[in-house]
Amino acid sequence: MYTRLCPDFRADRTVPYLLFPDRPSAKTPISLWRKFLRILLMMTLLAGSVRAAWGESLPDILRSDPDKPWEIKAESVEYDAKNKVYVARDGVVISKDGKRLSADRVIFDHQNMTASAEGHVVMITGGDVLTGDRIDINLETETGTLYQGKVFTREKHFRIQGERVDKIGEKEYRVYKASVTTCGGSTPAWRITGRNLDITLEGYGKVKHGAFWIKNVPVFYSPYFIFPVKKERQSGLLPPEFGTSERKGVSYTQPVFWAIDESTDATFYNMYMSDRGNKVGAEYRYVLDDRSRGTVMFDYLDDLKIDDGTGSTSRDWGYAGDRYLRTNNDRYWFRAKVNQMLPLDFASRLDLDIVSDQDYLYEFKDGYSGFDTTRKYFNRHFGRDLDDYTDPIRTNSFNLNKIWRQYSLNAGIVWYDNVINRRWEETDTTLQQLPNVTFNAARQAIMASPVYWDLTSQYAYFFRQDGDKGNRFDIWPRFSMPYRFKKYLFIEPSIGLRETLWRVNTDDSELTSPFVSSTRSQHREMFDARLDLSTHLSRIYTLAPDAEGLLARLNMRPEKIKHNFRPSLIYEYIPKKNQDDYPFFDPADRMFRRNRMTFDLVNSWVSKSKKAVRGGKAASGQVRNDRFADYVFREFCRFEISQSYDADTYDADELIYRFNLMDRTTPEPGEHWSPLYGRLDVEPAEFYTISADVEWSHLEDDFLSRNIALTFRDRRGDRLYTEYRYSREMSESLYASLQAQLASWLSTYVEYEQNIQDNENIRTGVGFVYTHPCWSMDLRYLKDRDDQAFGVMVRLAGLGGMDVN
Repeated sequence: MYTRLCPDFRADRTVPYLLFPDRPSAKTPISLWRKFLRILLMMTLLAGSVRAAWGESLPDILRSDPDKPWEIKAESVEYDAKNKVYVARDGVVISKDGKRLSADRVIFDHQNMTASAEGHVVMITGGDVLTGDRIDINLETETGTLYQGKVFTREKHFRIQGERVDKIGEKEYRVYKASVTTCGGSTPAWRITGRNLDITLEGYGKVKHGAFWIKNVPVFYSPYFIFPVKKERQSGLLPPEFGTSERKGVSYTQPVFWAIDESTDATFYNMYMSDRGNKVGAEYRYVLDDRSRGTVMFDYLDDLKIDDGTGSTSRDWGYAGDRYLRTNNDRYWFRAKVNQMLPLDFASRLDLDIVSDQDYLYEFKDGYSGFDTTRKYFNRHFGRDLDDYTDPIRTNSFNLNKIWRQYSLNAGIVWYDNVINRRWEETDTTLQQLPNVTFNAARQAIMASPVYWDLTSQYAYFFRQDGDKGNRFDIWPRFSMPYRFKKYLFIEPSIGLRETLWRVNTDDSELTSPFVSSTRSQHREMFDARLDLSTHLSRIYTLAPDAEGLLARLNMRPEKIKHNFRPSLIYEYIPKKNQDDYPFFDPADRMFRRNRMTFDLVNSWVSKSKKAVRGGKAASGQVRNDRFADYVFREFCRFEISQSYDADTYDADELIYRFNLMDRTTPEPGEHWSPLYGRLDVEPAEFYTISADVEWSHLEDDFLSRNIALTFRDRRGDRLYTEYRYSREMSESLYASLQAQLASWLSTYVEYEQNIQDNENIRTGVGFVYTHPCWSMDLRYLKDRDDQAFGVMVRLAGLGGMDVN
């Protein structure tokens, strides 16, 4: 039986309530009973000390809520007067607030503040379990030793085992004959062992003479291995990447991560390639807030191989279809993206992309710092893309902008780096904008009148290494007067007035006399008129609650469906004017004549369905709102068709065709009609989508383009995507990808892309993923036009992964 003892009051403190046997051992003098209670209270420090010895930041069990009593249970307690220690035996349990320490025997030396627990030692705290044969601990220095110890951590399911564990400091531990895994069982699927394991909390784990085991087979040995212990991001070695290819030979990439502080970090790379040398790289990242962040990346390689056209160098180190050689050894890629908020609510954006040669991004498309990885990172964190790796002209820009309620200002520079022209010092007519400033005004009423106005304006200085350079100022206000006739017809006439000024510096090589000025100024005044006529008709269909059929089979049970019918007719007029003498920097320098009508018809269907409620019942106290809270609206089908007619015709050699400045409404050469355009989007439920569009030529009596894409997916993660694209005399391709869960432990993925026009395989890939509770393996094969690769990715739960390509 156990009884609750009353608190022992002293002048300066109060002893918490304790549970203890109601009668002392026969060997315990009664006169020592009160002193023993005080000493036994100090024994509870043992639990707080032992818990700290395991590389996890668990709370101190002594310091939590001191007003609550510790429950201490034991079958017998005695005092050893010779050794001046207290001994509790048989079923010793110390517990409080879900924390528990148990052992067969506990010894406490109150003079030296040391405690020892032995025999089936078990400690449970915070969900973590610590076991061992014996614990010796110094309560003052908080150091000690656990013998034959095991630790199980709740968060990452780490299982750490050692013959002896020494706590050598506040956050420092040493484990002898150590073993670490996240797998259960007497023979785990994998484990890491080492002669010595040193752990520093919020720091690193260091293994000497470490080995990686699969079951009972050692497959890898390292004399020294370092890994981070901190839960948050931590400086240290990242998993390496191994590879082999015909171009690079055997390769090994080792990244090192540096957590500089809470808002900045860096990664350094060294990629060893047996046939090409060492490629080094660095990345620097910072995040100040949601709107201010930046990333800078740089790679450099002193290449052992060049493509100078001699012997087999072009075949071995060049690329098919590339008519330029690569004679440089110094190869690099510098790229950066920055978003930065500035005072007065100005925002800035910086994009840099500078590469050494036209082959670099082909060469290093994959890997830690490759093009694909960089592109995905920039899209995910900045929402801005890179030029394709096949493009030798790279975009570099800086933008400064401010947005008001009805106005916006954008100022910046754009530099297109033509890699080939720069490398070969060829004539470079690439157009740069240094700077480009736009000021726009949203549509707004002129005082209280029915007339509205908006504004588009721009100033730009165009620069070329070779060719004309110049300034252009363009201002284009527009005035409109929207009017609705009853409920059926919307009418909006508008007129735009455009003024353009140029000041151009002509290339000196074009001058025939030194007395002729190389600078000229020109201006252009034009207007355009537009009339928009449209209407919107709709009808709502109410469906029976128990309606079955196609919609039900698609997991779509709407209460109502709304059909929207939106026809529109747009007339545009731009007078004919000879603009051959004006400078031509970009499409804004030309306003092509128009006397054009465009008819557009849009049909859409929107469903209204009740939201699904988990468990099949409405939440208690839920507020019903038929318009918002309890319904889902989905535009599950949209069909559009449009056609334009122009009273004028264009010759095939006109500028609009030569520089590909057409839009969808532009008629074909010599014709009044534009190609017929149609588009269909179907999304009956969240798991199925179909998108298709076509252009039909009246002149060719054939399709100019036709594209279709289908997506099917389900709740468990299966996904099928297929896409067919055709553009007359340009391309025809087929792409498909599949992800399928074959079993709970096995999935597969397939990727295929074919150039139908040239009968060329662009990309073929297949892979399988085996998943185990404590590890997974990804086997993959990939073949494209330039190379083929087989890869294995092994991921160990809690330790990341290792790539073998």
